[in-house]
Amino acid sequence: MEQNYPFKTIETKWQDFWEKEGLFQVADQDAAQKYYCLMMFPYPSGTLHVGHGRNYIIGDAVARYKKMRGFNVMTPMGWDAFGLPAENAAIRTGKKPRESTLENIAIMKEQFRDWGCMYDWPREVASCNPDYYKWTQWLFLKLYELGLAYKKEAAVNWDPVDQTVLANEQVLADGTAERSGAVVETRMLSQWFFGITQYAERLLDDLDTLDGWPERVKTMQKNWIGRSEGTQIHFDLVPLEGEEAGQKVSCFTTRVDTIYGCTYMVLAPETGNLSELTKGQPNEAEIKAFVNAAGRKNIAERTDNSGDKNGVFTGRYVINPFTGETIPLWIADYVLVEYGTGAVMAVPAHDTRDWAFAKKYDLPIRLSIQNPEGSLVLEEMTEAYTEDGVCPNSKSFDEIPNREAIPQMAEMAKKEGFGSSITQYKLRDWLISRQRYWGAPIPLINCDACGAVPVPDEDLPVRLPEEVEFKPTGESPLKSASDFVNCACPKCGGAATRETDTMDTFVDSSWYFLRFLSPNSEDKIFDSETANNWMPVDQYIGGIEHAILHLLYARFFTKAIQDMGLINFSEPFAQLFTQGMICKKSEEDGKLYKMSKNKGNVVSPKDLINRFGADTVRLYTLFIGPPEKDAEWQDTAVEGSYRFLKRIWKKLYESRELIAQHGDAAVDIEALDETAKTLHRKAHEVTRRITKDLDGAFHFNTAVAQIMELMNAVDTFSNKSSNDEASQIVLVSTLRRLVLLISPFAPHMAEEAWQLFDGQGSILNASWPEVDEAALVQDTIHLVIQVNGKVRSHLDVSATSSKEELEALALADETTQKFIGDKTVRKVIVVPGRLVNVAVS
Repeated sequence: MEQNYPFKTIETKWQDFWEKEGLFQVADQDAAQKYYCLMMFPYPSGTLHVGHGRNYIIGDAVARYKKMRGFNVMTPMGWDAFGLPAENAAIRTGKKPRESTLENIAIMKEQFRDWGCMYDWPREVASCNPDYYKWTQWLFLKLYELGLAYKKEAAVNWDPVDQTVLANEQVLADGTAERSGAVVETRMLSQWFFGITQYAERLLDDLDTLDGWPERVKTMQKNWIGRSEGTQIHFDLVPLEGEEAGQKVSCFTTRVDTIYGCTYMVLAPETGNLSELTKGQPNEAEIKAFVNAAGRKNIAERTDNSGDKNGVFTGRYVINPFTGETIPLWIADYVLVEYGTGAVMAVPAHDTRDWAFAKKYDLPIRLSIQNPEGSLVLEEMTEAYTEDGVCPNSKSFDEIPNREAIPQMAEMAKKEGFGSSITQYKLRDWLISRQRYWGAPIPLINCDACGAVPVPDEDLPVRLPEEVEFKPTGESPLKSASDFVNCACPKCGGAATRETDTMDTFVDSSWYFLRFLSPNSEDKIFDSETANNWMPVDQYIGGIEHAILHLLYARFFTKAIQDMGLINFSEPFAQLFTQGMICKKSEEDGKLYKMSKNKGNVVSPKDLINRFGADTVRLYTLFIGPPEKDAEWQDTAVEGSYRFLKRIWKKLYESRELIAQHGDAAVDIEALDETAKTLHRKAHEVTRRITKDLDGAFHFNTAVAQIMELMNAVDTFSNKSSNDEASQIVLVSTLRRLVLLISPFAPHMAEEAWQLFDGQGSILNASWPEVDEAALVQDTIHLVIQVNGKVRSHLDVSATSSKEELEALALADETTQKFIGDKTVRKVIVVPGRLVNVAVS
């Protein structure tokens, strides 16, 4: 063992050893006592900074701990390798997306190794490889067979910078695109969707079974799915001359109690049959112009309650089925087609947006909810009344409390045939088609004679051509790739064309955890028996930013695949841990931001590893704060972790002869003096606390603090020890335990130090240290004595002393008596095992 801490030598040595021995590889059949530990599918962006490292270091520490606890740990790694960044880079630089992606993967794999983050690399997959996206396409076709994949003309979110369609979940609250930051526009396009809404109820209800998920994430998903109970009402459309009667405009409302105040109806500008409804109207040109203008507004503008509400009259009318009145049908930009039916019954007296709209366009307002005091007068109202009350102007429902009226009105609608009670969801179907190149091609062929024809299974994968021309406009190169586009129809053999849209990359990451289980399978997507044995993932680790998108889609895919009969479980991830971000002050303005190149606050792990070693970076990353919370990175604090590791190394070096002499000796508690017993007890107390920290919510920061506390106890003991054989054995036993405890956090140093004790093999094959309850038993305790809250004396007393005995001992203590003097003892407070406070006056 070298005298100085040789981190560069030992880190390379042990990384080579772990790889050569395959210590992080596990066989499919080793599913007994299994532990599937998985980090979220990373995008191969290239060089990682220390902020990225938190996720992977946490996952590696968990995997190492579980291996030492005797679990068969599966910890694979792969790449979410499709996506716009590589394609946009190709437009700028001319480098092919596949080429740059594979280069980035090589860089990131080397960085993982440098951190000491080891994976089951034979299971590696990349979504851009044909042997992976073949099965993404196969899943698409299975969903298509089940009616869960379909194409329709729809109003979509258009990113004018990335030149592609975005799912609703990829549009931020301010109406900008999540990735590019561009203001999102609305366009009508023919698009592919997955029918995730068919699983809305299961996705919502099954959240209650996920006891290992953070409540925050479950709440976010519940709100996004957005179940609401309400009434669907059908309004008869008043037919124009020569038009067939019987057309209806339907709306969903949770407030049917206000329907007697409905004085007009409003449609979303993206309503599918709008052009048909308004064809031939005198203001048809005005309507078209309004619809186009609304499409250029972002969602945030349109849904802002404080913003201006704009609309145009369609020239058409509908009949309110409750009142029998004919009311005008308008189009308004504050109505979105994604929510409900895209039609709203406008009740301006009791809805803020409807009030503003009605006032602007001088539309009628009628009171249909009176407040409990009966003081509302329509002519005196300056805003909508949105609270509860009773129903006025509501025919047979007059004076009934409005909440009681809701089920009665719904029942009336059902009985009369113009409505029904339904459950509505905020969740919309998942728009999966993208108008770009770098993604899995949608495996359908368009034939004039046969329509849309699925690509036969034996012809999969539909390969993405590599020799394509990237255009500065962002238009997909696939559209002009004639060799790709032109093909024969699999059904009739005639000339046909391939679908040129590719799939959203979230499709790739919605099932990768299953492919890891059978990464080399050529004849099936995965082995069902293996999947049923290893799934669900025991511990999933990743950022809170994926709480809605990725996690919801992965849950949907799992349920759909279960319905295909391929698996026997319905949820993919049993335990979920969402780590906080690492932030650093920007060099530009001194403010704290999430690490990013744009803010100039990125810290390279390579520089730190070269200076201090990977174990230092790991230890500091885990010690920086509670892992579920954001934390500030401070360069100067990293060196503190380095000094601590050097301190451990120095103590091990100084003790190497004692370790060689007593490495396997058992501690005889009866032979220990009080100083040795204190250290032995501390070692077992720390073991119990760290084990609890790692078994629960991954409190790595407090676990590292406990190791530091144990090291302090070792140094204190070394200064006070009598150095007899029993004391030497306790020291060696404690150092052995300390090396085992620090192994998940600083594995390279722990492996090298373990050779002093074991002489061969890896520390990963050693057992996690057990807690000896006998070691925790105290014969004596150190009692602090206070007088009026100030420490005045100390006593070593029996650990079994009662409160009464402790009080008597404290009052009899000579030093305590000096401070009491001639004062009167008013009260004695005893905290067993800790202190006695004597209150005098």
